Amino acid sequence: MQITVQRSKVSGEVVAPPSKSYAQRALAGALLTRGTTIIRNPSRSDDAKAAMGIIRQLGASVDDLGDHLVIKGGFNPIGQKLDCGEAGLSLRMFSPIAALADQTMLMNGTGSLLKRPVQMITDSLNQLGCRCQSQDGFLPVWIKGPLKSGKATIDGSVSSQLLTGMLMALPVIKGDSEITVNNLQSLPYIDLTINILKQFGISVSHHQYETFCIPGKQKYRLATITVEGDWSGAAFLLVAGALAGGVTVSGLQADSLQADRQILKALGYAGARVEIGENCVTVSRDELRAFDFDATHCPDLFPPLVALAAHCNGVSRIEGVGRLIHKESNRAKVLQEEFYKLGISIRVENGNLYVTGPSLMKTGEVDSHGDHRIAMAAATVAMIARTPVQITGAECVAKSYPGFYQDIKSLGGRIDE
Repeated sequence: MQITVQRSKVSGEVVAPPSKSYAQRALAGALLTRGTTIIRNPSRSDDAKAAMGIIRQLGASVDDLGDHLVIKGGFNPIGQKLDCGEAGLSLRMFSPIAALADQTMLMNGTGSLLKRPVQMITDSLNQLGCRCQSQDGFLPVWIKGPLKSGKATIDGSVSSQLLTGMLMALPVIKGDSEITVNNLQSLPYIDLTINILKQFGISVSHHQYETFCIPGKQKYRLATITVEGDWSGAAFLLVAGALAGGVTVSGLQADSLQADRQILKALGYAGARVEIGENCVTVSRDELRAFDFDATHCPDLFPPLVALAAHCNGVSRIEGVGRLIHKESNRAKVLQEEFYKLGISIRVENGNLYVTGPSLMKTGEVDSHGDHRIAMAAATVAMIARTPVQITGAECVAKSYPGFYQDIKSLGGRIDE
């Protein structure tokens, strides 16, 4: 699908989409609960749909009642093939959970997920009694359980998502476990996992995010979980407000543990007007200046931050480029190449990304490379371009935020689909 975004002035209020990261964790917890879990404000993203399909294959029933899901849990696999779609979190999180089965489970996916390395999954699970193998370090992955308690050392440099799966699966095993994590990234997402586990009555602890202690013989308790508004998707709306007028996004928790809540700091550094209300945030345009920001633990903010920096006076520096290689695309490279077509100068050097602004944007055609955050960033930056910008592969936003273009239109954004 190709869309055209024209220069726009935006104003008004929209509700943040439900967080797909929060939703997938809640679905995993519901699976491991014997009984009924209610999940309110469920995500309709493709990633959340993939997680729903997985928990059904692992024994849960899911009744979709519109504004909430009723899930009857209980781990009891009815199939051996788990399709993760393009959801990296579902792949890494459900692999340890699937390993609870005393049988061979097959993890597979589609699209960009087939290009993501999985060696850290097989290496880690093999330390805890499983027999795992992959296809030359990529999907599919075969996992022969059952997972056993014990000690393991895992690599956290690529993602914290495998650790999330360990923290969710190991509590239901008889013995206690200890996981040592080297170079753990995305620390806020682990805080989010631990918080959701607490809502299910599960307790884990850690020492400086390096050693995690997981008591065994725990039971997930019945819970009603409300999925938070998604700071990752909202970041694009808030940047749109900073660039092209003013936007209020409701349904956001200011004290959320989601990593991408840090967009508020970046907007403040850039000089945008930021007002935090009760369950909402308003961002409006002011004179924008170059900023420095460390996105190491919130790498999904790179695309909206680049859109913001392109219209700031001076050279902005964003740290943590190494986190972008194994996303839906090699985001640093794609941002450089695609935004260059629009006249935006981006330089990568020594682990930092430098954006020179304000850019005199020109007409261009941006290829999303199937990456939802690239498509959303292109649409955001195009709203103050001098001439229309075309985005190919625009439909990929369904991975995380199916209603993105409709929400932008409701604010006054001019998008031709």
